[in-house]
Amino acid sequence: MDHSNHVRLTSAELTPDILEGATIYGPDDEEIGSVDHVHSSQVVIDVGGFLGIGAKSVAVPAAELDFMRDEDGDVHAVTSWTKDQLEAMPEHKE
Repeated sequence: MDHSNHVRLTSAELTPDILEGATIYGPDDEEIGSVDHVHSSQVVIDVGGFLGIGAKSVAVPAAELDFMRDEDGDVHAVTSWTKDQLEAMPEHKE
């Protein structure tokens, strides 16, 4: 996916209603997870698993994710972390 034409979200748009469910893409443009929920400056990402089963939740700083909208208006984010790096992080517990 070419992200160069996608519109970056403003800080005012970085709200749970907009971010929850957003797909997260890694450095090789592979789909590596999705936003489960937001805790102030932390974004909780579900990574791994299949169709949400067996996924691990990890919390990362929102500033480490580049959120944007594609041509269809769908919100997604790009990160420099790989799926393996996210899976190696401590699990987020509520």
